[in-house]
Amino acid sequence: MTANVDTLLEALPYIKEFHGRTVVIKYGGAAMREEELREAFAADVVLLKYVGLNPVVIHGGGPEITRYMERLGLEVRFHQGLRVSDAETVEIARMVLVGKLNSEIVQRLNAHGQPAVGLSGEDGALFRVSPVPNADEVGFVGTVEHVDVDVLNHIAADYIPVIASTATDAEGNPHNVNADEVAGKVAAALDASKAIFLTDVEGWLDDPADHGSLISHATVTEVEQKLPAIDGGMRPKLQACVDAIGGGTKSAHIIDGRQPHSLLLELFTNAGIGTMVTP
Repeated sequence: MTANVDTLLEALPYIKEFHGRTVVIKYGGAAMREEELREAFAADVVLLKYVGLNPVVIHGGGPEITRYMERLGLEVRFHQGLRVSDAETVEIARMVLVGKLNSEIVQRLNAHGQPAVGLSGEDGALFRVSPVPNADEVGFVGTVEHVDVDVLNHIAADYIPVIASTATDAEGNPHNVNADEVAGKVAAALDASKAIFLTDVEGWLDDPADHGSLISHATVTEVEQKLPAIDGGMRPKLQACVDAIGGGTKSAHIIDGRQPHSLLLELFTNAGIGTMVTP
């Protein structure tokens, strides 16, 4: 009993500090695949709303997109952490992200007691994209040029926004957009207090093969110095941390989504987990 009380008392100053603040959460990886973790995530986000925070959820769905592509006999390729996307790949991504995963996340949050609203980048022209600089290598992959914060602020006042990472360019052409980038750009546009990225590792590892090499804290300058040498899925996450903080977000966190309630541990305990990036 004492331990439970101590935990609540430890959380209290953080709840007071973040009350009324916006927290952007990138949801993906194992936290989306396992039933226990899906339930824990929904309960955590609903709790954040109940105690006075304004959570905004950005979700990917890479493993599910890959699964559908493989079932259809389509080649799955990545380049510098981005999915190589032809027109057919983009169509499948939109079907999976918007038609399946987004509605499932909204339903789960609703079931836990807080109303949520599902969106994609195309709803209300929420964000506009342009082709990434290396579009000749990755195809129809977009980079976020603009986020309409008015749309999000209206919704977040009463609901939990849940945003799928698809969008169109100025001509209305659909693009796949990396969910980490979306989260970083949305956090910057909203001047969020925190941006949190759930992933399938402990955080940013200095040596990806050594799980004991966790970098628990880094500055934006340190991240930018190391980014050119980083490949794979950690690269867009770290770039998104830089984007978020460059737009005014106070801190960005890469945490292990395989750990139940990792979101609450990062926000409301002294120790925290994962990697924190600060200005």
